Amino acid sequence: MSSWLAGLRKWCFALALGTLGVLWVIPALAQQPSKLGIAKATSSGQPAPPPKPVEEPSEPAPPGSPRGAVQQYLELSRKGRFQEAGALLDVPASREGERAQLAKRLSAVLNRYVWIDLDKLSEREDGALADGLPPRYEQVGSVPAEHKADVPVRLMRRADGAGWIFSASTIAHIDAWYDGLPDRWLLERLPAPLLRVGPRDLMWWQWLGLLLFVLGSALLGILTGMAVRRVLARAAKHTEATWDDRLIARSRGPLALMLSIAYLRVALPWLLLFEPAEQFVRQGLRGLFLANLVWAFWRLMDVMAELAWDSEWSLAHPSSRALIPLARRVGKAVVSVVAVLLVLSALDYQVSSLIAGLGIGGLAIALASQKTVENLFGAFSLGIDQPFREGDMVRVDGVLGSVERLGLRSTRIRTPDRTVVSIPNGKLADMRLETLAERDRLRLHCNLGLVYGTSAEQVSKVLADLEDVLVKHPKIWPQDISVRFTEFATSSLNVEVTCWFSTKDFLEFTTIRQQVLLAFMKVVEDAGSAFAFPTQTIHLETRPRAARPTLGAPQPAPSAPAAGEVDPS
Repeated sequence: MSSWLAGLRKWCFALALGTLGVLWVIPALAQQPSKLGIAKATSSGQPAPPPKPVEEPSEPAPPGSPRGAVQQYLELSRKGRFQEAGALLDVPASREGERAQLAKRLSAVLNRYVWIDLDKLSEREDGALADGLPPRYEQVGSVPAEHKADVPVRLMRRADGAGWIFSASTIAHIDAWYDGLPDRWLLERLPAPLLRVGPRDLMWWQWLGLLLFVLGSALLGILTGMAVRRVLARAAKHTEATWDDRLIARSRGPLALMLSIAYLRVALPWLLLFEPAEQFVRQGLRGLFLANLVWAFWRLMDVMAELAWDSEWSLAHPSSRALIPLARRVGKAVVSVVAVLLVLSALDYQVSSLIAGLGIGGLAIALASQKTVENLFGAFSLGIDQPFREGDMVRVDGVLGSVERLGLRSTRIRTPDRTVVSIPNGKLADMRLETLAERDRLRLHCNLGLVYGTSAEQVSKVLADLEDVLVKHPKIWPQDISVRFTEFATSSLNVEVTCWFSTKDFLEFTTIRQQVLLAFMKVVEDAGSAFAFPTQTIHLETRPRAARPTLGAPQPAPSAPAAGEVDPS
């Protein structure tokens, strides 16, 4: 039970981090939310999508301009300095002591209903003169009203011309606007720090609520997913097919995540998000949904690969089975690329222009990734030609080992020393490949050296008995048995034995070879012969030699030469 709870905690924590990470990162690829406002409402009362953000001016707006006044008010409101922000409101004398309260309420109304685009506000001290309004007024936005025209939010230039403030007509509507806010109850009861707007136009209490909703949705998604999988597993047991059982077994993670996203989407309205914040969260959930979709397709491809591997066609065509893992990897890569394009399209990127840009840069990419493309096509070539399969024993360029993995870039070979040798597929496709696993039988070839004292009759008996041993063995291939006396070697009489074992297993081959060699030893022993080893026999021949004179002994006088002889001196 404790391990289950630990796994549940890990799952909830991972889902929470993943959700918040997607909410934070993915929408940033599409747009940077405005720091000073939210979506402008339409005349129908429904918030419209926010306009595309524009770059903020590099220099601050002049303080005496409409843009400078609104910018100052929004910055003070975000910092919670409503007493100072109240100085920018045209408050009647009867409500002079309510400046901070009115500034706080106006901030809540603007956050809920009005998109303030600073770049559209005039930076002239006298305001925009061609907007159709009186010279002393500037419109910031409008607040929707039920069954009525939108109520404008306007600025008014001070009587002394020293700057701009929110007009008295706007101040008069603040209480009515504020009373109509759906989150007014929270605004009046939550602590001030939680009511401040944090990153991505979400208040801090909304960030905390979102985190709690993520954890709760994750827990509900896991529990509901377990219940759904149990029901589906019971239904799958009544079918003869096996694909549904495998699919249900692998759908635990994607199913739980999909249900968690659904629960979070249902709970989203309870956060009372501003329009940009809600769009930001929806984009994050959309990105998380696409990631879950990719995950589900990956699991589906795993199931399809397993079914293809165990299918009758695969068993009948074992040479084509190596294409299944390769096809699975390629399929996952294609799904990932399509998912990336869908995410970019969901974030309002022009995918067609992106594809066109990839086509223009295709030549440069092809030149830069020439080896990569070569290895990729080499992988397809090896997969189609099938010189070997994963698990086969091969010998490539002096490397002997079993094929561990045929990848998109390289092939990994596990050597008998348990090391891994990686060979690029492009190079491997041009090499001389020797597949030991394709042997239908294994060959035994050996030379038996008999001692030179073996007679011809003994040699004939040895030859006959050796052949008899091979013929009677059940694992010997009956054809092509060869036992021949081949030569008079330097130190032995050589007998060459060649035969094949009816096995593909190398370990079984070594066992049979041991049995046969022991039988060969007994045959030689029974024939009264023995195995020779390299020897050399040296024969020394002795001859009589003349006596050598002794040192110091008297020498005989030389005789006079006979007639007709010549004195050698």
